[in-house]
Amino acid sequence: MTEDDIDLAPPELTRDDLLVLDDPRFTEDTTALVTGAASGIGQATAVALAANGLTVVGADIDTDGMAETTALVDEIGAEGSFEGVETDLTNDEDVGAVVDAAAEYGQLRYVANIAGMQHIDAIAEFPMEKYDLLQDIMVRAPFLTAQKAIPHIEATEDGVGAIANMSSVHGHFATERKAAYITAKHALTGLTRSIAAEGAGTLRSFSVSVGYVLTPLMVNQIEDTAEQRGISKQAVIEDVMLGQARTKQMMTPAEVANLFTFGLSRHGKHLNGGDMLWDGGYTTTYQ
Repeated sequence: MTEDDIDLAPPELTRDDLLVLDDPRFTEDTTALVTGAASGIGQATAVALAANGLTVVGADIDTDGMAETTALVDEIGAEGSFEGVETDLTNDEDVGAVVDAAAEYGQLRYVANIAGMQHIDAIAEFPMEKYDLLQDIMVRAPFLTAQKAIPHIEATEDGVGAIANMSSVHGHFATERKAAYITAKHALTGLTRSIAAEGAGTLRSFSVSVGYVLTPLMVNQIEDTAEQRGISKQAVIEDVMLGQARTKQMMTPAEVANLFTFGLSRHGKHLNGGDMLWDGGYTTTYQ
């Protein structure tokens, strides 16, 4: 096998990979809305929350991918369930409709804004239509989702709930050729803190920042970076992506999903306005 023949397939998700907690609000009467639920971290998070007994409503434009999520939930024998709703996150009516759908399945308490995309180009060459699309999906859609979900969360008998946002190490520092993505992730920090500021302590918000995760989005990024820099995919992983990290291993989607499970649970009650930074030492060490 050559360097460019390396296996970039994300690992198969099993029940043993998932953190399952005892939480009185983790029941089928409680719903969690997860965006980007058709693949990668969003899919793993939807499965993880269903494994914790929640009714999970997934928002994604990829209906085939959400069918795979449903199959995974069944395969692991989850105590909860998954309902996929075809959603274009750039369409305001779709966003409102999926939030309403989540509220119809039970008490909407939890939101995980995970949907994302990437485009790699220098700022001087960055196509503005791609910039706008990234901001729509990763900033505007989470803001609108929160706006629509907050009244439902506040209407529960105790007003307890949480809105989680998928950030990144790129929400902490910048690297080249990812300006739109980095701008979006920094913006999510402001949204997270703003929700926490208005949440009166019962409605919490937090973000999750991780390093490089082996998802379909990441596989595409590895291949694009290898082509643009004229190096092997192995070199992209070892030198470009994990070169600064102390833990020389990419995270799995399930490992990230477990952070969302913990943060949304009663065990995360003091996580409010903060960021869960799990990056293998990427942002806190240097050579």
